[in-house]
Amino acid sequence: MAADLEEKTNRYGELLAAALEAATIAPPDGSPMAEAAAECYEMAASYLEDGRHFREQDDPVNALASFSYGHAWLDAGARIGLFDVPRDGHLFTVE
Repeated sequence: MAADLEEKTNRYGELLAAALEAATIAPPDGSPMAEAAAECYEMAASYLEDGRHFREQDDPVNALASFSYGHAWLDAGARIGLFDVPRDGHLFTVE
């Protein structure tokens, strides 16, 4: 059975928004790693806004891609220690 594009786009948009709320920068302020974390967070937030824009323009394919890319920035950052995140396996792949 094929995936429902609208449902998946909405789910991934909600996932990215929740992940952005849950992630906090882990490295100490002023460190190069904190700067890298801030840049990754900004990229994820930008992809969330892009996805919302695409959804408003009735372009669910690009909205889903944007939400997915945004979450990938956060998830990769969490995996390498840039973010403190919940480790329940729901929002992030780290446990």
